[in-house]
Amino acid sequence: MSLSLCLGFLFGAVLQRSRFCFYCVSRDFIASRDARGLLGVLAALALGTLGYHLVFGVFLSQPIAPRLPPGAHIGPVSWVLAVGALVFGVGMALAGSCISAQFYRLGEGLLSAPLALIGTALGFVLGFWCWNTLYLGTVQEAPIVWLPHHLGYGGSIAVQLAALAGLGLLLWRWHRTPAAATSPSTAWWRLRWPTYVGGLLVAAIGVGAYLRIAPLGVTAELGSVARTLANQAGVLPARLEGLDSLRGCATVLKVALWSNNGIFVVALVLGAFAAALSGGDFKLRVPTWREAARSFGGGVLMGWGAMVALGCTVGTLLSGIMAASLSGWLFALFCGLGLWAGWWLRHRAPYFSSTIS
Repeated sequence: MSLSLCLGFLFGAVLQRSRFCFYCVSRDFIASRDARGLLGVLAALALGTLGYHLVFGVFLSQPIAPRLPPGAHIGPVSWVLAVGALVFGVGMALAGSCISAQFYRLGEGLLSAPLALIGTALGFVLGFWCWNTLYLGTVQEAPIVWLPHHLGYGGSIAVQLAALAGLGLLLWRWHRTPAAATSPSTAWWRLRWPTYVGGLLVAAIGVGAYLRIAPLGVTAELGSVARTLANQAGVLPARLEGLDSLRGCATVLKVALWSNNGIFVVALVLGAFAAALSGGDFKLRVPTWREAARSFGGGVLMGWGAMVALGCTVGTLLSGIMAASLSGWLFALFCGLGLWAGWWLRHRAPYFSSTIS
């Protein structure tokens, strides 16, 4: 737990200083063709791929099916995952940040973040109600595709890095460098970090967390709290078929106040608060009623999507792709499509527009 505390604090500080938010960096590219943030995400995935495969070699010397490395977020591939990712992407765009960024922006003083997180918890409960139908109808028969089973460790690394390099070249080709902003001299500790610096640090934290504790994920604790409260209120299905046997940001019925992931998430908020305070970025921002409603509604969509997809942009996309899981790539594709649709709504439908960014 002490290591979870340290890693969570570092993770929150890195997210805050580098503005490592999947929605924010995607919005920059969609709106102005500024690809620097997305290139930073690709840098995190590339370094994380190398680090994860090194850890895989320690845990599992030969990637022979059906054996999987312990704890890695390698999930089933089906239309349920695709729909969950799509809904999550829409919710992320409407709420203005992914779940991990809602936590770090809470540390910056954004008061719409708690509304988004409460909505996320409600979305998890809605996902629990749907789960048995989705699992029995589709998920239990869905294949679990881990690239090293088919390509070996060397081939898996080569394919992953080639795919990331290809995406990087496309982004660089479409990239437009924004005009340099003129600002007064700023103390070095108040400067924002380039996203690629944040991405490389996120990858290093992710590899360390996987080696010593568990893959990175921020929804397990929130989902577990939602599951426990719903169970105590008597609104949870009597049995959630197969859920506890699957990989990802697993939810459990809580029997103790603290868990490794719970401490990690609390430390994330504290690390972001410390970084924002020292960098001059902390400011209490009160949302309008429209912004509050949009944050809550977006949170509900994120919670439902994260529950059926077994994780969010950190647990399924980041940790999943680093683990060479096809589920991570599928989540990235459909989450990106949902994000674009949500961004379109925010700019074409006046009700969804917002001054908070």
